[in-house]
Amino acid sequence: MTGIHGGDIYRNRVKLDFSINVNPLGIPDAVRHALRDAVMMCGAYPDPEAEALREAVAAMLAVPEETLLFGNGASELFVAIMHGIRPKRTVIPVPSFYGYEYAAGTVDGEIIYYEMIREDGLYLTEDFYSVLTKDVEVLILANPNNPTGNLMSRETVIRILEYCKERGIYVVLDECFIEFCGRETSMIPETARFDNLIIIRAFTKSFSIPGVRLGYLVCSDDALRRRIKRQLPEWNLSVFAQEAGRVCAGQTDFIAKTESYVRKEREYLVKGLRKLGYTVYPSEANFILLYCEEVLCGKWKEEPHEKLYDKLLAKGILIRDCENFRGLGRGYYRIAVKSREENDILLNMIATGI
Repeated sequence: MTGIHGGDIYRNRVKLDFSINVNPLGIPDAVRHALRDAVMMCGAYPDPEAEALREAVAAMLAVPEETLLFGNGASELFVAIMHGIRPKRTVIPVPSFYGYEYAAGTVDGEIIYYEMIREDGLYLTEDFYSVLTKDVEVLILANPNNPTGNLMSRETVIRILEYCKERGIYVVLDECFIEFCGRETSMIPETARFDNLIIIRAFTKSFSIPGVRLGYLVCSDDALRRRIKRQLPEWNLSVFAQEAGRVCAGQTDFIAKTESYVRKEREYLVKGLRKLGYTVYPSEANFILLYCEEVLCGKWKEEPHEKLYDKLLAKGILIRDCENFRGLGRGYYRIAVKSREENDILLNMIATGI
């Protein structure tokens, strides 16, 4: 499978990258300073226990320090979880992030895909419970989901957690975009209640540091955490990741500002794209999923065989073509919410077809 992730600026000539979903406000100044200062720490091994980082993140989340594990990005943790559990059957609703499928495929076991359909707005429906049979060991969910951006209510997630706990199913809940939705939507306060819940978060998206590679999980099951930790290298976090994360954990004002800014720019972008004739799915994240019949997209309808992705890339604008997502197909695109100036460039480019 090619093009499974966004952000391929290495094989494309890109002026504006709408394909990766990072904070449009960029890296906070305090985090930039921390990364520069970490250069002076490179002469020593990083702390294998990440003590300062652990303390800062535990305070940020109001969770016990021992419930945390850190990884070289969320991706490393997904793989470590699957190797720690080694499930015989894993359920993944689709469309969703390809990294779940990749992680589940690193162990022997069957992957069951539950397809969310267009007629239901690409949401989970009641028949979803029918795939959570007694032989399922792991369910992987995202809230908000990627690439759709839709958000399950706390009540919906709790109901799923209760259902799975009764059947001995671990729920791996990806909350990597939750900080764009407001902290009251996170299920981290429920980790003490549900020992079958493993929450995955990252600093990548909210602090715009995908190159630093820093993720973490929260889980109250001590034995399971130990099994997962055994799958991780001793020094999997660089001094750069530890220092950046420690400072990120204190940036509460920045996160509040981010949530407000993204909401305003998302609404602006959605309105503009709908005006141009696109179907835009409801999103609570810093990205949106849109669909159009290629023959009806803006002023490019005279050239239906050349995709929107290719037209924009020719002008140096990279978006995420979602044709290769399970459950989607041609005409689906994911676009990140960026600054007003950048959003206007994209909208104008689509509108004029040049």
